[in-house]
Amino acid sequence: MGRELLFGVIGGLGLFIFGMRFLSDGLQRVASTRLRQIITMFTDKPLLGIISGCMLTALIQSSSATTVMTIGFVNSGIMLLRQAIGVIIGANIGTTITAQIIAFKISAYSLPAIGIGAGFFIFGRTKKLQFWGQVILGFGILFLGLTTMGSVLKELKNSPMATEFFVKLGHNPFMGVMIGTLVTVVIQSSSASIGLVIALASNGLIDFEAAIYLVLGDNIGTTITAWLASLGTNLTSRRVAMAHSVFNLVGATYFAYFTSNGLFINLVDYLTPGGITTDTIARNIANAHTLFNIINAVIFFPLIPLMEKIVKMLLPGSESVSTVPCYLEKNLLDTPEIAISQAKKEMLRMLSISKDAVVDSTESFLKKDRRLLKSVPKMEDAIDNLQGEITTYLVEISKNTLTNEQSEQLPTLLHSVNDIEKIGDHAENIMKLAERVIDQKLEFHPKGIKEVESMYTNITDMFDLLLHALAKEEFTDVRKAFKMEANINTTYKIMGKEQLRHLQRGRSYVISGIVILDLINNLEKVADHLTNIAEAITIQFRYQYSKPRQHSHGDLREKRDA
Repeated sequence: MGRELLFGVIGGLGLFIFGMRFLSDGLQRVASTRLRQIITMFTDKPLLGIISGCMLTALIQSSSATTVMTIGFVNSGIMLLRQAIGVIIGANIGTTITAQIIAFKISAYSLPAIGIGAGFFIFGRTKKLQFWGQVILGFGILFLGLTTMGSVLKELKNSPMATEFFVKLGHNPFMGVMIGTLVTVVIQSSSASIGLVIALASNGLIDFEAAIYLVLGDNIGTTITAWLASLGTNLTSRRVAMAHSVFNLVGATYFAYFTSNGLFINLVDYLTPGGITTDTIARNIANAHTLFNIINAVIFFPLIPLMEKIVKMLLPGSESVSTVPCYLEKNLLDTPEIAISQAKKEMLRMLSISKDAVVDSTESFLKKDRRLLKSVPKMEDAIDNLQGEITTYLVEISKNTLTNEQSEQLPTLLHSVNDIEKIGDHAENIMKLAERVIDQKLEFHPKGIKEVESMYTNITDMFDLLLHALAKEEFTDVRKAFKMEANINTTYKIMGKEQLRHLQRGRSYVISGIVILDLINNLEKVADHLTNIAEAITIQFRYQYSKPRQHSHGDLREKRDA
């Protein structure tokens, strides 16, 4: 009996987890376009974050997938910690839909679902039909696993030792929560853990109180997914994992107390037609799981700003520049449209880093503050590494069958990535000039500094314009970059002539004048590369400008490389 029980539980649990994963993957494929729409709902308002997290998790039937996705967004810098906390809270609510589905007594339909799903999955003529077949097949396998577990667990009722253990479990909140936590940590699925709890309760092995303790532990154990996803990511991503743990741990603690004194049990009993019975216990467990997460979310919602401060205290420190890609997922290469979108996001991050490098090095030059140079070498390393990674990723995309529009985007993206890498080189040059200014305590003519500041302001405006255009996909104002570059070129020519006259006449600020010439030359080259990127955007998104450019993209590139 012992071997049959062990094999039955392991096999049933394996079927359940496989079915759950297969179902979730199929739903993600079916709803791929909707996922992108839901993701775009993320805003600074925590309530919308909660709604988005709940909808996304309910749609794909996987809080783990939502959590991993959210940590990826935070790691890439497109979502703030406060937003991510809201999404995680919403994901906890959305995942309770799985338990509600399990609570329906539809296990008898598992085998027909497997047969129908397999037929669509194998013989479906369209991808969409095959994905729906995957969903139905996963659904059937999930319930087959649940039925298998339930049938073998019935035998435990005849074991006095097992019965005594489960009785103790119902009277020991700490033990119940700990077991629920450990089981979920091991099997990496809170849905599977709750399925196991429902199977135990439905066969009369545990009472409702013990089931609640196990469910509370499941909610704590599921936070391990966030911690695993945050490995190798930035500090903010690890703070998201910490927020997830704090949310579920604190909630489980006070709910365990309210369960032990009967308050929570009475609430579920009040909301259940006919009360808590053996026939309704599966639904009672699902309702308890849902109530726990909804009530916990309501309590924590106004405390999100405080929660943000707490996780920053628990994980102190400042963020460093990540030199590894955040968006270049290998498993997306088979879907070129999404892969190209990911490459654009990585390029946007690379451009943002290059802006920070130029700003810090130039500010250090103007303010003679060596502390501003501390992060520039790391930024330059990040830019160089991202150039190689993005280039390799784009080459891999090109190996797929692409549409004409996709094929046209790849060369412009490659050129833009190279332009950003060159901007990083110029930032490094400016850093060396700043170090020279600080070491030699050089002084500059006020007029020269004022003109440098004018060039610098135009360059930062160009950066901001392009970053906004790429991030928001609003390209109507890109033409303003060309006017800014024209202003920079005018200032550059005037300053160059003035500095050369000063040097020829041997006036004061001779050494400083040479350094200024080097600085404005690097700034002007940065502007050229930004203009190249602006022109690439106009090509990529097919914007037509009424005024002809004075030089082409190729002319600029030749000028830059000269």
